[in-house]
Amino acid sequence: MKVLGILPFVRFTVENALSPGDTAVDCTVGNGHDTAYLATLVGEVGHVYGFDIQEQAITKAANRLIDQGLDKRVTLFQSGHEEVRSFIPLDKVNNLKAAIFNLGYLPGGDKSIVTKATSTLAAVSALLDMMPTGGTIVLVIYHGHEEGENEKNSVLSFVEQIDQRHAHVLKYEFINQANNPPFVVAIEKR
Repeated sequence: MKVLGILPFVRFTVENALSPGDTAVDCTVGNGHDTAYLATLVGEVGHVYGFDIQEQAITKAANRLIDQGLDKRVTLFQSGHEEVRSFIPLDKVNNLKAAIFNLGYLPGGDKSIVTKATSTLAAVSALLDMMPTGGTIVLVIYHGHEEGENEKNSVLSFVEQIDQRHAHVLKYEFINQANNPPFVVAIEKR
């Protein structure tokens, strides 16, 4: 048996949710790695919407997308992910098949700027409402800092209360690793 690491598991999950022509959301653009990856999965006729509150993140991601020739497939917003409902056009919602979050702070950025439980849960709620059956939300939870611990607890409390008739919720983690390793929560709408 070969167990998938956290990031390979995230990619496996997203790959199984998306097809060319679909719509996806990167709720925490960061340095643009996931944004570019989603853009390759949705293909030339699909589209990715990316959110980040930091100008530095949007600039880095935009440059990465241009360098990889993927910029026409992506629309970036310097806005919080809790605004997802306001920015995704209604004609794209039926194809909204995947969303990804990397919670915490921007790698290489200001560690005092972190994701917050209130905005994350507002975004997850909106996405669950908007997505068709089979739509998948993946949250990578980095909790090795004070706000990360609070956000982790809030997210887990929220997803544990989702009615199983409404969505499947999975937690994927390594339980014998030191230093608060990240883990995944995946939600598939039923």
